[in-house]
Amino acid sequence: MNPSLSEEPETAHGSNPAGHFLEDVLAGLKSLPKHLSSKYFYDKTGDRLFQKIMAMPEYYLTRCELDIFKHKTDEIAELINADGEAFDLIELGAGDAMKSTFLLKYLVEKNADFSYLPIDISGNILSVLQRNLSRELPSLRVLPLEGEYFEMLKEASVRSSRRKVILFLGGNIGNMSREEAEAFCRELQEHLQPEDIVLMGFDLKKNPHTVLEAYNDRTGITAAFNLNLLSRINRELNGNFNTGQFQHYETYDPLTGSCRSFLISLADQEVHIGDEKISFSENEVIDMEVSQKFSMEDILELAQKTGFTVKGEIMDSRKWFVDSIWQTDHRQTK
Repeated sequence: MNPSLSEEPETAHGSNPAGHFLEDVLAGLKSLPKHLSSKYFYDKTGDRLFQKIMAMPEYYLTRCELDIFKHKTDEIAELINADGEAFDLIELGAGDAMKSTFLLKYLVEKNADFSYLPIDISGNILSVLQRNLSRELPSLRVLPLEGEYFEMLKEASVRSSRRKVILFLGGNIGNMSREEAEAFCRELQEHLQPEDIVLMGFDLKKNPHTVLEAYNDRTGITAAFNLNLLSRINRELNGNFNTGQFQHYETYDPLTGSCRSFLISLADQEVHIGDEKISFSENEVIDMEVSQKFSMEDILELAQKTGFTVKGEIMDSRKWFVDSIWQTDHRQTK
């Protein structure tokens, strides 16, 4: 049964993902160089700011992948549902499912036998998502899963033995270093059966100015998005960051395809987080996020190194973004 707008949707939870927040923040800020995990950007304020980022004219990524999901929905459906058997459609980092909703509607209209399991660390955005889907697609079976990706993939496997189709959209694989991306894909492969499918979005290398402008908008929305993580630490972890003493900085290396976000300390200062004290020197950086860009050769190499074969590729009309469809390589399945 789908909840009404006044009801809280039923959501399966992991082992209190917020419980790791303090531990991860302190570990990151005590490291050299200091760093914070971008997965903690997404509280209510962060969700709202990211919605604004996606609407910015400079932020091409959403429009590129939306182009694919709006205009090539039949191609996606054919690649993920070729045999017509029942399956679970699992979206990692679902957010508001703006792009995948086009696929959900298409599959519902075609009477595909599937359930939708959105996974996200943000319970707030999952609540919004389920309310929206209950209005737009009341017949769709939806089970939101709040928590870390692989923990929730295990939960999904416990709940159903059906074939799995995994969506990992938005170029989110680019938020990892190359080593982290390889480790992530290997672990993902270990959670899948040979008949399972992965559809993964990759932002392609392009004009460096286009990339940099997408992450360094003149209106300051991206800066506010990064600084909000410091505000979240203040709100939830009893911190006392003065966000006015930190400045957003963005850089892009067209040779490696690495776009990186930093916060720069504007003064020598001390910050308290609960009982812990963190010292910053003037001009010291906090490494906030990487947004990696790929060539087609990079994508093929990543798939092959981590136990997958590439079954198909769907590009947007400008060929700035690709959704690559992978299947477990039987020869590498243990």
